Amino acid sequence: MSTLANQLAAAEREEVARAIRLLLARPLLTAAADPAGFELVRRRREPLAQWFDYTCGWSLAVEPRRGYARLTKVRANPDGSRPARRARSGRAPFDRRRYVLLCVTAAELLSMPMTTIGMLADRVVQATSADRAPAAFDPVHRPERTAFVDVLKLLESYDVLRAVDGTTDAYVESADAKVLYRVDTTLLMRLPAAPVGASRLAVPQDEVPARFEELLAGLVRERRYGGAVVDHSADEGHGEPAATDAQRNLRLRHSVLRRLFDDPVLYRSDLSDDELAYVTSLTGRQILRRSVEQAGFLLEERAEGFLLVDPDGIATDVRFPDDTSTGRVAALLLLEPLCAAPAGLLPEQLAEAGADLLRRFPRWAKAYQSEDGAARLSDDAVGVLRDVGLARRAGGRVVACPAAYRYRLTGTTSSRETAGTTASADTAAEGDQL
Repeated sequence: MSTLANQLAAAEREEVARAIRLLLARPLLTAAADPAGFELVRRRREPLAQWFDYTCGWSLAVEPRRGYARLTKVRANPDGSRPARRARSGRAPFDRRRYVLLCVTAAELLSMPMTTIGMLADRVVQATSADRAPAAFDPVHRPERTAFVDVLKLLESYDVLRAVDGTTDAYVESADAKVLYRVDTTLLMRLPAAPVGASRLAVPQDEVPARFEELLAGLVRERRYGGAVVDHSADEGHGEPAATDAQRNLRLRHSVLRRLFDDPVLYRSDLSDDELAYVTSLTGRQILRRSVEQAGFLLEERAEGFLLVDPDGIATDVRFPDDTSTGRVAALLLLEPLCAAPAGLLPEQLAEAGADLLRRFPRWAKAYQSEDGAARLSDDAVGVLRDVGLARRAGGRVVACPAAYRYRLTGTTSSRETAGTTASADTAAEGDQL
């Protein structure tokens, strides 16, 4: 092979690796939000689609004319640890009311290529009033308008909605606000990632709470792995044949690699016996290492598990250490007492650790300077640590996970004005052990 051919092949490998990490961080990538990133994905869409399908069993749809790429990520173990978040209010997670409004609003938008915020609100009022399950939407009340605006802002961030006249935030102040939207109904239909449509799992409303876990599992069950897809509307006795050996191996490969590429760290203790046997087999290890290399990651493999490091930080959607919020600063500071207690800390001990931080930095974390502030601060910090795989709850305690020992607090600084933020910015974290 000529030198030029070698250079072209190397350039393609580098571009594919970069594009893989871009899509892992942003499964919905639009030309409006990242023109250069979208152009890279568009140019390398064929090898990208092949890599995601083989490695994780995820489908990639690239629409050059419509300006978006959608990676349909199906999690191995769906949970609520990665909620939709509000664009305002410190990116607080969506509550039940906002999720209900999101589903109803999305359904109404499917037949509306153009709409105004008032027309859409009226449609949501009618839809929720006609259904006895959700509470009727009432835009007269400000909290309801605020929740509705959070939903619309989320859809705007996905480029499903585009305000061509007016601003969405104006609706919070007045239900008479005038906003005109253009709706991308095709992109809206791409948003759901569940392999099984929710309509196939229709059950009586009263049974949903008791069968929620069963229904959630049914939504993400995939035919390619064999076995019957749960279909509560179908007659009993029409199940599919049991999975073959090839289907079981395919499921194991996808389940392990999905978790590896979608989670901050993968612990062996979190794998099933079959998954652990696969990842430690000769074939499984070869596939794992080859996939990691093709994506441009560095693999750290220790006795406790696996961790992927992106040297360029492209695939990192949540950084740690990070000083963008008080909770994230507190999370780093709480690692020291948490790692010093192998058996973990009780909620009361964590609250005392939070109180100690507030005493050390009296001008920091003003939102937590209240009677229950120390407990709230420690709860928020623990939430951050759990999200990045550095802590877990066990027996009423919070226990540091092995990856937490990679970080060492080397020092803090504080100033009269910005004690907490400066403490985080001037804190060093060094790799220790996994």
